[in-house]
Amino acid sequence: MGLENGDLKRESAEQSRGVDFDELMRKYDTEARFRTPPGWQLTLIAFLCAALSAFHFYTAGMGLLPSQKQGAVHLGLVLVIVFLLYPIKSGMPKNVKIPIYDFALAVLAAVPLIYLVHQLDTIAMERSGLPSDTDLIMGFLLVVALLEATRRISNPVLPGLAVAALFYCYFGRSMPVLSHRGFTITRIINHMYLGTEGIFGVPLEVSSTFVFMFILFGSVLEKTGMGRFIIDLSMALAGWSTGGPAKVAVVASGLMGTISGSSVANVCTTGMFTIPLMKSVGYKPYFAGAVEAVASTGGQIMPPVMGAGAFIMAQFLGVGYLEVAVAAIVPALLYYFAVIVQVHFEAKRLSLVGLPREQLPKAGVLLREKGFLLIPLAAIVYLLVAGFTPLMAAFAGIIVSVTLSWINFFIRRNNIARETLLTPKRLAEAFEAGARGALSVACACACVGIVVGTGTLTGLALRVAGAIVDLAGGHLLLTLFFTMCASILLGTGLPTTANFIVTSTMAAPALTREPLNVPAIAAYMFVFYFGIAADLTPPVALAAYAGAGIAGDDPMKTGAVAFKLALAGFLVPYIYVYNPILLFVGAEPIQMIQAVATALIGVFLLAMCTIGHYKAPLHWILRAGAFLGALALLDPGTLTDAVGLALLVFIHLFQTAKAKKGTPSAS
Repeated sequence: MGLENGDLKRESAEQSRGVDFDELMRKYDTEARFRTPPGWQLTLIAFLCAALSAFHFYTAGMGLLPSQKQGAVHLGLVLVIVFLLYPIKSGMPKNVKIPIYDFALAVLAAVPLIYLVHQLDTIAMERSGLPSDTDLIMGFLLVVALLEATRRISNPVLPGLAVAALFYCYFGRSMPVLSHRGFTITRIINHMYLGTEGIFGVPLEVSSTFVFMFILFGSVLEKTGMGRFIIDLSMALAGWSTGGPAKVAVVASGLMGTISGSSVANVCTTGMFTIPLMKSVGYKPYFAGAVEAVASTGGQIMPPVMGAGAFIMAQFLGVGYLEVAVAAIVPALLYYFAVIVQVHFEAKRLSLVGLPREQLPKAGVLLREKGFLLIPLAAIVYLLVAGFTPLMAAFAGIIVSVTLSWINFFIRRNNIARETLLTPKRLAEAFEAGARGALSVACACACVGIVVGTGTLTGLALRVAGAIVDLAGGHLLLTLFFTMCASILLGTGLPTTANFIVTSTMAAPALTREPLNVPAIAAYMFVFYFGIAADLTPPVALAAYAGAGIAGDDPMKTGAVAFKLALAGFLVPYIYVYNPILLFVGAEPIQMIQAVATALIGVFLLAMCTIGHYKAPLHWILRAGAFLGALALLDPGTLTDAVGLALLVFIHLFQTAKAKKGTPSAS
């Protein structure tokens, strides 16, 4: 039973009429600003994208190349495609031919990477640390091409940061603050181009292996109709409840986030359906846009993929990927629980009801017709738990997806089976889409490698960490606050992957060093959360502005409401720094249950405070009490938990009595 045939779908489409989703994506998501050249040029781009995906699929199953060679082939194809696909200016017409200078740039970008693959063994054996003039020229060409490609597909923030890092490497001796002895151009290029701590460091290594394969897996799932299935299933599960469409937005965006790597893309994918529905049942447009933005942004912290951040975090920490994914479960659930409770209270405050059940799809029917789409996800989880690498798990997930789609087709042979069948044409389209989806991640990982390389070459990361700790006077709470501010600032306008790499390199060391000694996984998760929070924090707030564009309301107002809705989520990182048990760090079962239970109640009180409603409007004194109770419950300790629970009981009894009397009160 599909929504597209019902009144609900038509109503949503009517309310969405007039919104140019393609233009909205191009406005707020730089990855969507590609051109669509006519004829053979478009065919060439499709072929190169499919070739890139085929290379990764083959090496994932048959064996990877040596790390730098794998990264060089990966980055070489990516840069060529970026110069052919993305124009020099974002505002240029979309349907135009590729100019000759972009073909020339594509060739120039490929040359230093072809040279590296061909000469790497010779460089390593004969002139390690002593680059030739040709090596230096090739390194310079690659740096310039990489900066320009990243600017085109992302924005000037990341390449600007990389340029500043390069200047810092050279002019460090002349800087009044954070000074170092300075390095020659030869040393800088050697470190960034020929070493394994610059462009070809851990970020690009992860991008050219795990990350690409999971993006490709997500594209394959999309071609089976997984996106529509997620929305339909969310409608069946939550659409009938109080304020149903808002809860659908939260559930659908959270599930979509498990296979998506972009907050803005998430907003435009699920928001085109959920935002009009929220407006149709009585939510204010700015609130509807904010809910979708907060829910979509949360997808970046939702295991198993976490916007590709989970793989890089595992590499940085030197632990298994599964350990990171498990640690992220409770914080992600707390975040989404907070959003669900807030939209519920808002619906109660406005006396909003759910959608009629007869207009909703049936969960049983959906699972019977398309439930097999969930099997590849279950297969990946099983393989990871069984000890297989994420690379092999993603490879197997793609094989399982293709195989199941054909088995389902031969068994049923109905229209739904045809819609979910991965024909050779659809598989080729998935391979093309997967490569396109990986372009920005690859460029960001390579470009941010320059920033990371600067940190290892000059010791910048330790200097920044020392400055943050000194500024905070060694106090944990102040250090967390300053680190939060630094993470939001560094994360402004950056894609998820680059965002995490920059924040973890520059801000996380402040928490792990003496005298604070925060567990490394808690520190990395802390900066990861707040780097992503930049998508919801005005004045940048790209996800909120995309939601406002669909809702047709003021972007700043939508951003402010999104920030308020995400407030509970913003406190979650503070919780697990003070209480690492929530990340399964040294967790005993009873302690874990207590920590999770009190954290959930604390988030519940905080949501009550932000909305100002529980059974009846909350007086400002009770809102303040709810806030204090939330803080008490979020702080681990029997005494603080008792205080928080006492405040919750008092508010519950008072509001229940007031609701029975129907007494009006200021909210």
